[in-house]
Amino acid sequence: MKEIEEEFKVVQKVPYKFSYRFEDDSGKQSKMMIEDWEIGMLYWNCLKRANKDEAVAIAKVKEKCFDWFLTRDLYFFLGTTKQFHNVSPNPFIIIGVYYPPR
Repeated sequence: MKEIEEEFKVVQKVPYKFSYRFEDDSGKQSKMMIEDWEIGMLYWNCLKRANKDEAVAIAKVKEKCFDWFLTRDLYFFLGTTKQFHNVSPNPFIIIGVYYPPR
């Protein structure tokens, strides 16, 4: 058991909720929360590079999501959570992002 505990550690929870606002092909605007592990790791890496300055880390996350992603085709992998599945008008969350170059 100790070997497993050393190999697998619980990742620290990100203290922010990230989301995307976007418009689909029909012109409908949506806002969806991102539950993708990659956005969390982006935040932790930005925080580390910013010497634990949260404002700088958040600015770097926004820079990547606003600037860099605009140079790519962006596709969302969507999923639902049991909590909102039958009660929310839009139970979907972003569980993954695929961004190949244009």
